[in-house]
Amino acid sequence: MKRIIYPGTFDPLHYGHIDITKRAAKLFDEVHICISDNLHKNPLFSHEERMDMIEECVHDISNVYVHSNPENLVIRFAKEQDAVAIIRGLRHVSDFELEFQMAMVNHGINPDISTILMVSNEKFLHLNSTIIRELAKYNTDLSKFVPKSIENKLIDKMKEKHG
Repeated sequence: MKRIIYPGTFDPLHYGHIDITKRAAKLFDEVHICISDNLHKNPLFSHEERMDMIEECVHDISNVYVHSNPENLVIRFAKEQDAVAIIRGLRHVSDFELEFQMAMVNHGINPDISTILMVSNEKFLHLNSTIIRELAKYNTDLSKFVPKSIENKLIDKMKEKHG
């Protein structure tokens, strides 16, 4: 069985993430979405909230599973899940440098797990969670970026945080 890990902060999940997930699900027997922390990011949503949002959006894809991985390296999580690879989405050339560096670090830790870089669909090249959170802060229509359920949660969270 070919199992792949799709890691990220997913704060929030957006259509670009969903597209990568669906495409990976066609290529692999199982896709395990791994919600991880990033020292350079201060998440708006808790791990539990992100898990709930992601599960709601991918529940119809039978070979996709969602995990929270707050205190572990993704490469270790991949080994624990007996994954063959980690998949990452590339939007721009600038993404490649960071992803290449991370792939080399992961390879140094576990050379048995590959990194696959999937080019984002052109419809989603402009999407990133930071911009989406910023737009939500200013009560912008997010329907082109995230599913309605996530848009509603973003609006509620911004009201809670900023009044």
